[in-house]
Amino acid sequence: MNISLHEITVRELTDGYTDSQEHGVTGYSGRLNIRPAFQREFIYNDKQQREVINSIIHGYPLNVMYWVRVGTDSYEMLDGQQRTLSICKYVNGDYFLNDKNFSSQHSDIQQRILDYRLMIYICEGDSSEIMDWFEVINIAGERLTKQEIRNASLPGRWLTDAKRRFSKRGCEAQKEAEAYMAGSPIRQEYLESVIRWKAEHDGIQYEDDIVRAYMSLHRNDENCNDMWLYFLGVMNWVKMLFPKPVRAMRTIDWGKYYNKLHGMHYDTGKFQERIRELLEDDEVTSEKGIYEYLMDGEEKHLSLRKFGAKVKRAVYERQGHKCAECGKEFALEEMEADHIVPWSEGGRTVEENCQLLCRKCNREKGKK
Repeated sequence: MNISLHEITVRELTDGYTDSQEHGVTGYSGRLNIRPAFQREFIYNDKQQREVINSIIHGYPLNVMYWVRVGTDSYEMLDGQQRTLSICKYVNGDYFLNDKNFSSQHSDIQQRILDYRLMIYICEGDSSEIMDWFEVINIAGERLTKQEIRNASLPGRWLTDAKRRFSKRGCEAQKEAEAYMAGSPIRQEYLESVIRWKAEHDGIQYEDDIVRAYMSLHRNDENCNDMWLYFLGVMNWVKMLFPKPVRAMRTIDWGKYYNKLHGMHYDTGKFQERIRELLEDDEVTSEKGIYEYLMDGEEKHLSLRKFGAKVKRAVYERQGHKCAECGKEFALEEMEADHIVPWSEGGRTVEENCQLLCRKCNREKGKK
């Protein structure tokens, strides 16, 4: 791969800047594709954007940027998209610095910004060399997520449609699910989760990276309609079960439960009453686990209170160092605290309801 250093001014970079659904994101008189398939959405926050412009005004050097030559005089952004967009958006009047947008700056400041010289490495080589270099330079700065790297290596019509629905700020998926799902669409967290859910639903077997396997399988599809309809099915099911979302729900792996349980019958009319009871139960220590427990009935989700070390020591002495089930003697660390009356039958985590069992007896009891 050949790499050569060039200088351009901010004036040249921002000439013909366009950011639209129809024409994409371009600059440099339309010759630079600022957001090719392997680039993320814009993620800089207000402070980061302002720091870029402050550096330019004060003449501080910005890190070198990398472009890929894709034609005689046309390029794609390889690294530096966030800085480039911060510059273009400011000159375009999209945000303010110290209560001033670009047009309200003094003329000398405007000229200082436009005359600022950017250092650009232009790379030429085959696609595999470019992508290898892309991963190397990603080590510094705002590192790409695993899903962003998958996107970079598997572009196509399916991914373009999937990113439109799942990967933009305010996208359709966010509107459908933001009350129930954590994560950031622009960091590809929605997209990654839904691909994994759908891949597991479809029975894809690929231990190394099931998400990449699904993307490879569907890369040349015309659109992501199949996955989108599946996602709507998941969210409609979730909203039917829990129409009143709370923050604790947002980290639940909804697709996993949908894939296993969506055909089951639930008495959702009683859910709200049961949720209230569980929230008031001081034995339950995981609010998120309440909703998982209601779906599959497994008590492990509730993170029920455990007996403390002092209680275990007192019961150990009371039992004469012997297992309450088999009667054999064990060291304290070889024994496990067990509820005599289980939580599901009203048992509490108090000394009077504690017995110590050896590991073997405790496992056998758990199977009953």
